[in-house]
Formats: sequence, C-alpha cells, structure tokens
Amino acid sequence: MNERENSTRPGLDAVILAGGEGRRMGGVDKPGLAVGGSTLVERVADVVRAHSPDAGVTVVGPPRESPRARYVREDPPGSGPVPALRAGLPHVERACFALLAADLPHLTVGHFDALADALRDGDAGAVFVDADGREQWLTGIWRTAAVREALADYQGRSLYGLLGPLSPRRVPLAEDHAAFDVDTPDDLARARRDVEGD
Repeated sequence: MNERENSTRPGLDAVILAGGEGRRMGGVDKPGLAVGGSTLVERVADVVRAHSPDAGVTVVGPPRESPRARYVREDPPGSGPVPALRAGLPHVERACFALLAADLPHLTVGHFDALADALRDGDAGAVFVDADGREQWLTGIWRTAAVREALADYQGRSLYGLLGPLSPRRVPLAEDHAAFDVDTPDDLARARRDVEGD
C-alpha cells in the first residue's frame, strides 16, 4: 500500500445505529430489509470492512446472526441516536470511528475515502452535507476522543446539539441524499432497482 492509500484509508472502527422503529416503513425491521442479496445493515458493515478490514464494528440494535459485530442496546431501546451513540462509543478502540445509519444501501468505500481525504489535523470529524447544506450526522468519520469528551457533558437528545459544536469538516455529498438512505417503501423500491438493476 502506498503512502497516499495509508493517508486516505486510516484504520477505524464503526458504530452503526440500527435500533430505530422504522415508522415511515410501517414499523418493519428496516435494517433487516434486503437489497441486492444482503440486508441493509449487512451492506453497511461490509463497506466498513472493505475500507478497514480489521475494523471493530458495533451495531446498536437487536442482536442478529449477521453481520458479524458486537451488538449492544441503547437504554431504553428506541430512545434515539444520542443514547445509541452512548451505548456504542465505549466499544470503539481506534482513534477514529465511523458513525453510520444502518440504512445506507449506496454507501461505498469511496464515501469513506472522501471523508478521510477531507479530515485535517485538528478537525474533530468530517461529515457529509446534502445539497441544501444540511449535515448528515449518520454519515461521518469522527475523532473518538473529541466525541467522547463532548458526550461526557452533553445532556441533550439531538446529534446536531452534540456534534454541531465540534465544527466538523463539511463534505458535499455528490449523490442526491434523498436517494441515499431508505426511509420509506418508495426509497426501498428505488434502492432495489438501483442496486439490483430491476
């Protein structure tokens, strides 16, 4: 591996949030829905390991047979992304970690490369922003120590309130973010068409 590859592909761990109730999907187990022969959460974990093969992957959500990961639950289950991050972060061992939703069927190693390329010394993290300039807090790479310090004193419930003050590097997402994650049955159908070619 050359010097550039080492600089743009740092070893990292990952915390994948997979404990939501999928209300807009009719209450189904959204991370367990299949796209292209794999569940959504399997696809996200596979991309993490394609980028960093020895990554420690923590899934915050109900235990599953796959993907291979450490499974933990927020307290109480379904209480939101900040409690989920609190449950997952203690298991991160690397200096950087990816904070990801479990419903990103179009996530690729190239997305990790774009975030890692953007991250500079002194940055607490790098996060994608959509075409309207909104940070997508569940598609980012973060300095573990910075997030731990912020979380220790944080009493709120929103990721914006927690992560926004860290002033992460903002990375434009080349794709239309509306088509990037899966929130509704139409999103799922579109992702299956895009990935499976139907």
